[in-house]
Amino acid sequence: MSLLADRVVQLAYDPGISPKGGGLPGLSVLKNVVNSINLFGIIAVVGALAVSLAVWAWGHHTGGHQAEANGKKGATVAAGAALGLGAANGIVAFFSNLGSQVS
Repeated sequence: MSLLADRVVQLAYDPGISPKGGGLPGLSVLKNVVNSINLFGIIAVVGALAVSLAVWAWGHHTGGHQAEANGKKGATVAAGAALGLGAANGIVAFFSNLGSQVS
C-alpha cells in the first residue's frame, strides 16, 4: 500500500515551473517574427477571399455550378482562416490561463 501512496505523491508534485518573459535573449525578435507571419497570413487570406469571391461570382453568372461551389468553399475557408488568425492570440491566452488553473 505504501508503494501506491508514493506514486500518488509523485503525481501531485509541483515542479514550480511557469512561463516567464525575458528569461532568454531574443524574445522580442521571436515576437516580431511571429507577428510578421500572422500579418503575412492575414494578407494572404485577403487575397484568397478576393479570388474566391470572384470565382463564386463568375461561376454564378456563367452557369458554372462547379466554379460557383468552389468559390463558396474558398470564401468559407478564407473566412475561417481570418477568424483563426485574428483570434490566435486570444485562444492561446485562454487555454494557457485555463491550463495554469489545473492543480
